[in-house]
Amino acid sequence: MWINKIKINNFRNYSEQIIELDKNINLFYGENAQGKTNIIEAIFLGSMGKSFRAKKDIEMINLNSEKAQIEIEYKKEDRDGKIKIELGNKKNIFHNSIKIKKLSELLGNINIVIFTPDDINILKGGPQNRRKFLDIMISQLKPNYMYHLNLYLKTIEQRNNYLRQIREENKDENLLDIWDEKLVEHAEIIFNYRNEFINKIKEKIKLIHQEITNNKEKIEIEYLSECKTKEEYLKLLKSRRKLDIIKGFTTKGIHRDDFVISINDNQLSVYGSQGQHRTAILSLKLSELNIVKEEIGEEPVLLLDDFMSELDKNRIKSFLDKIENTQVIITCTEKFDVENKNILIYNVKDGKVIKE
Repeated sequence: MWINKIKINNFRNYSEQIIELDKNINLFYGENAQGKTNIIEAIFLGSMGKSFRAKKDIEMINLNSEKAQIEIEYKKEDRDGKIKIELGNKKNIFHNSIKIKKLSELLGNINIVIFTPDDINILKGGPQNRRKFLDIMISQLKPNYMYHLNLYLKTIEQRNNYLRQIREENKDENLLDIWDEKLVEHAEIIFNYRNEFINKIKEKIKLIHQEITNNKEKIEIEYLSECKTKEEYLKLLKSRRKLDIIKGFTTKGIHRDDFVISINDNQLSVYGSQGQHRTAILSLKLSELNIVKEEIGEEPVLLLDDFMSELDKNRIKSFLDKIENTQVIITCTEKFDVENKNILIYNVKDGKVIKE
């Protein structure tokens, strides 16, 4: 699949902009803080319905405006489509001019894989970063996953509120059984999705990492969860009920799952060098790219935000050779040329995109 046109109105530092893209490699270069990443963010918003960096939608609206809008036209092997998202007092999302009611109706129309400078924190940061990585990948391939995840998180919030009421108002703790049953129902479904995709990553990442490291490193990935079955999680919730009441929140659950990566049998987060972290995240993302391709039967759109800055020309060419036939959208501070690669180049300055 590929994106052929983006229209941006009052989004971040853009007032009005139309960008036509090539189905191969598109390079947006310019100094920092000119609006390059905002283009990546607009595409991500059109795919996932939310930003990968803003916590609130209002942050994406131009400071001189009350509303923002993006439109993305895309092509797949079997159909064309258009996504429009309006940001203002509330968010409105349209697919082919029809307003959608649930986020799950948006997911899966524009399939993306994104690389950003912050991706290193997937492996270096806390478990929430790794869960977010899984959530983004799985939800655009299996929209039902996001449906159950949202219901699970709402139930956790309700259960936590009631835990505090038990502690502070002496409410009946037996009523927690209602929320516990709901939690284990959604948790089992979420676990099965995550476990399935971790197993798919396992298959891909070993071969990819061996190739990248010239067979010098063996990589392993392991999914960590205490909620593999309904019975297991229900037993865990009941055993920790008194502690949950004291603390006022649910201390165990699918919302605390994690995965760990090891290099040559040593846990990466503890023993890995900076170079090993970068190579591992590259292997992880390329595994994601391959999985998405297999699931949808065509190449997803690859977004590379300031990803090439630490690579020399040979490494850039080697990377681009691995992702042939994929639409790539790259942002960087300096333009570059790669032998035998057709690259459409744009200069970005002060919220204006100029085709070269």
